[in-house]
Order: sequence, then structure tokens, then C-alpha cells
Amino acid sequence: MDDEHAEPVERQVRELLARTIGALDAAGVKDEALAILRPSRGFSVFRTAEAMVPAGRAWRLGVLLLDRSGSLFATGSVTRAVEPGRVTNQSPAAELRRAARRTASRGPFARGDVVNFGFVPLALDAGSLRAGSGPLALVDDSVLVRWGGADGQGVSTLAAYLADRVSLHTAD
Repeated sequence: MDDEHAEPVERQVRELLARTIGALDAAGVKDEALAILRPSRGFSVFRTAEAMVPAGRAWRLGVLLLDRSGSLFATGSVTRAVEPGRVTNQSPAAELRRAARRTASRGPFARGDVVNFGFVPLALDAGSLRAGSGPLALVDDSVLVRWGGADGQGVSTLAAYLADRVSLHTAD
């Protein structure tokens, strides 16, 4: 694809995202918190606690997060803003999940709010999409979404993927 097609692709993606936002808003689909994980600082016993700093809100659409401004992100990790209970003999992975819940519960998030962190902004210009922007790729004139892990078990056009994800949120 040459540069003369770059602008129409970007415009089509932006229009698709705007329509998706409209559909999610019209259906009253609840969005989720975005947070930047700020590591602890200091040394020895003079360390600050790890913190989650609010970074907006977005809808989780599978491997993508979409905010109201039309920015798209690759999902990272997710937790809830709840104080974890006391549990013993847990695996290291479970302890990391408990620590994330504890960090989110200390932040300025509503109790029980879903908090996404470790997400990655996706560039939506044709050059970045052509190079493969996270789970997105531009192939010929189509923007594709890959999901399902490293082996790419699922591939769909962005339009079909978003329509499917919106239908999952709006189905009763």
C-alpha cells in the first residue's frame, strides 16, 4: 500500500472507533478505570508504597481498550480496587494478584472498580499499522486484530472484531 492510501485508512479507523464509542455510550456500557503503575521509591525501610495513578477510563473490548477520545490500547493487566483478604500458602502468582488488588484499593478508585494497568497505547497511523502496532496490523487495505496468544489463534478485521465485542456488551 502506498502513501496515498495512508490517510483514508487512518480516517476509516477513526470513524470506526467513533461509531463504536457511540454504540457503547448509547447502550450504557460501563467503562473501566485506567491506571499507571508507579513503582515504589526510596531505599531500605524508607520506601514509598507502589501506587496506581488514574489515567482515564476505557471500555475493555477483548485484547483492546478504547477510551472516549478514540485512543486505542493493547490490554495489559487487570484487577479490582478491593482490599484482599488474608490468605496463606498462596503461589507467587496469586500473591502478585493480591498485591495488585491492594495497590488499586489504596488508590483513588471506587471500591470494586475494575482497574486496567500495564496497557500499551496503539499507534493508529498507517505506517505503524503496517509495521504491526501491538495486536493490530494493516494487511492490504484491511486493519486486522490478532488475539489468542503468541500463536495468533484468532484474526479478524477490526470492524468485525469491534462489532462482535460491542454485541457481547449490549446483548441481554
